[in-house]
Amino acid sequence: MMPKKFLRRTWNRYSKLGKGRKKKQKWRKPTGRDNKMREKRKGYPVVVSIGYKKNSGLRGKISKKQAVVVKNVQELEKIKANQIAIIGNIGKKKKLEIAKKAKEKKIQIHNLNIKKFLKQMEKRKKSEKEEKEEKKTKDKKEKEENKIKERKQ
Repeated sequence: MMPKKFLRRTWNRYSKLGKGRKKKQKWRKPTGRDNKMREKRKGYPVVVSIGYKKNSGLRGKISKKQAVVVKNVQELEKIKANQIAIIGNIGKKKKLEIAKKAKEKKIQIHNLNIKKFLKQMEKRKKSEKEEKEEKKTKDKKEKEENKIKERKQ
């Protein structure tokens, strides 16, 4: 069963409250004298209350697997079959190492699309190499031009 998503009253009106911005979609209890949501009227979004809690077996799990925060390759290697990885707050270098290891070991990472990330990093690496080569050739041309100018003088 999909968990109920509780959103604040006018979230779909303003971007600052979460329209097209998932991180801004937060629950706030509806207050106000004439608020229909607070009165729990029919046809209005549901309000957080007792009875919407998940059963204790599924609480804190992602697709029936225990979530484990991973911050380095050693922690990734400790993951068991009934666990799912979540990458913590790390840099791109370590993230790349973890993604490669996860792909190799066929470990699922919840907050990272491994295939897409690795493809993106390869593409970026290629473009950086090309830029370096262009810079080298440009520098060589400039040196040659400077030599020619010196000879003319």
